[in-house]
Amino acid sequence: MKNILRITSMVVLVTFMSCNKKTEEQKAADASSETIEITDQLGTTKVVKNPKTVVVFDIGSLETLDQLGIKVAGVAKDNLPDYFSKYKNDSSIENVGTLKEPNYEKINALNPDLIIISARLQSAYPELSKIAPTVYMAVDNKDYMGSFEANATKLGQIFGKEADIKTAVEAIKNKIAEAQQNLVAKPEKALIVLHNNGKFSAYGKGSRFGFIHDVLPLEPAVKDIEVSTHGQKVSNEFIAEANPDILFIIDRNAAVTDKGADKKDIENVLIQKTNAYKNGKIVYLDPQVWYLSGGGLLSTNKMIDEIVTAVK
Repeated sequence: MKNILRITSMVVLVTFMSCNKKTEEQKAADASSETIEITDQLGTTKVVKNPKTVVVFDIGSLETLDQLGIKVAGVAKDNLPDYFSKYKNDSSIENVGTLKEPNYEKINALNPDLIIISARLQSAYPELSKIAPTVYMAVDNKDYMGSFEANATKLGQIFGKEADIKTAVEAIKNKIAEAQQNLVAKPEKALIVLHNNGKFSAYGKGSRFGFIHDVLPLEPAVKDIEVSTHGQKVSNEFIAEANPDILFIIDRNAAVTDKGADKKDIENVLIQKTNAYKNGKIVYLDPQVWYLSGGGLLSTNKMIDEIVTAVK
């Protein structure tokens, strides 16, 4: 009888331990399969929390993930800024195409849990969404800080880093507030131009590079510049007539090739007539930050620093 009771007790104990183990395993499985809904301008997507295999085409998002210590499985290595050389040289991270042309075969092979894109790959969204949940993290040029904070918050929610994101975003907002106090009284008028193979395009408020006027309140030298992705095509005469006190130049060639333009070609005779040239206020912004990236924790900090330094 005692043996029967002993055996019965052991069976009950083993059964309890087995059930308890299953419960813990089930909890882990449930946690790994928990999803949240992410809404962007392309739609609403269900995303698994803490995805393990992530492909990133948006450099701003890559900056934020890097700051959070989140590993990624694939990036567009050929288009990465120099400050992300560690991703270029890491053989464990797949090169999944360019910022404009994804390599679908390589992406499929990774079997990702999440794909992050921005405006350059908007047209590829339907195809990428067939491979894995795809979210759109482009910055809204008309509301840089609002969209920047919204995108950062979404990444925090996806990866369970809400507190870290809140702290980082608040630090940037405080930095901007301090910069605004210092810049609002500055009388200088600024003009932003993109230089590409000998030609200029100007950008004003609400534009791709409007951060300079919209977030850091520098007075524009020209108030009615056409708002478009590629800017308003302008001539040397236009720049000379606008006569900015500060001329910000983004050299596209320096961003997409190994060699930037010759400054002698940019600072021609007409450009030399501007107050900006005469006062040593022609400022070459970091094209990898402004042209390739933007919208991330790192690039937004760099953008603030460059403008504040230039206006001093």
